[in-house]
Amino acid sequence: MVISGSGRIRLDDEVVELKKFDVVRVAPHLVRGFEAGLEVTAVGGQEPKGGDGGAGRGRWA
Repeated sequence: MVISGSGRIRLDDEVVELKKFDVVRVAPHLVRGFEAGLEVTAVGGQEPKGGDGGAGRGRWA
């Protein structure tokens, strides 16, 4: 949930605009990245079997 500010989140190849009080659910398999300017609260569940981490495809411009 965005606590303050505004910005964007990248979910795989989709970029979504965010503002205060927006909530985003991110599936474990999605590549994600945040653009500066956001203060967020993040809540996670149990780690999926085999983990959910991995390298993305290059840097997000």
